Amino acid sequence: MGHYLSIDIGGTYIKYALMDDQHRLVNHQKMTTPENIGYAIFKQIDAITEAAADNYKIDGIGISTAGIVDREKGEIIYAGPTIKDYKGTAFKAWLTEKYKLPVHVENDVNAALLGEIWKGAARNQDNVFCITLGTGIGGAFYNQLLIDGFHHQANSVGYLLYDPETRTNYEQRASTTALNKMIANELGESFSAKIVFERAKNGDETCFSIIKAWTMEVAKGLAQIILLTDPRCILIGGGVSVQGDYLLELIQNQLETFLPNSFLKTELKIAELFNDAALYGAVYPFFNRDIS
Repeated sequence: MGHYLSIDIGGTYIKYALMDDQHRLVNHQKMTTPENIGYAIFKQIDAITEAAADNYKIDGIGISTAGIVDREKGEIIYAGPTIKDYKGTAFKAWLTEKYKLPVHVENDVNAALLGEIWKGAARNQDNVFCITLGTGIGGAFYNQLLIDGFHHQANSVGYLLYDPETRTNYEQRASTTALNKMIANELGESFSAKIVFERAKNGDETCFSIIKAWTMEVAKGLAQIILLTDPRCILIGGGVSVQGDYLLELIQNQLETFLPNSFLKTELKIAELFNDAALYGAVYPFFNRDIS
């Protein structure tokens, strides 16, 4: 029985697993993303692939990654400050040449959206926007196919709403990195977002005010997405999505503030697959070749 190797490269962690012919992810692994000096990230992916190929029959490699990806070339064509010197990393060309295997490379938010359409909260739906709240903020839009834009730069929502006074953009005010900074400023370094959410749910007014202020920033960006794309559904992913309906309600309650009266028709949903979404999406094209 063959397997597909699925790898998800983020600014903080590299996660990987194998998918069997029953669409089950097995042998999950996780490691810290190395500082990208001298193609260190590619070298780590090569080592992961070599180890997997030594122990399993591998039929293909799916890579989900931060950065803007040219899907046809399987190459990073733009990367922000999260991963340095990443532009030009040619995963598909290098891995195909060495391992003689088909390789699919996809932006991580696109991959997460594909995973959710396949196995998650947006099963078989169309006109779905996905936003991931994490170290940064990423976006993806699926309307019969993934919408990339002419220069592959569509849905770069983290750069929305730049404020020249504070010199900050949307992701610098609404990512979980921004939330953690708000918490540290108000409560000190020892408090985590998880603790603050728990205390907010239990009536702690200071914690609630922090969460409310942060979700207001999140809502501002979602309003811009709705105005521009009018999606049937917006999926909210990223690690903070484990807060589920509590998070959703806080965002929903503030979203209408930034939209015209009676304008909000888009459904908000929490992604279901959490950290596995991009692992599913990275290998989905091997099973469903018409989706992207």
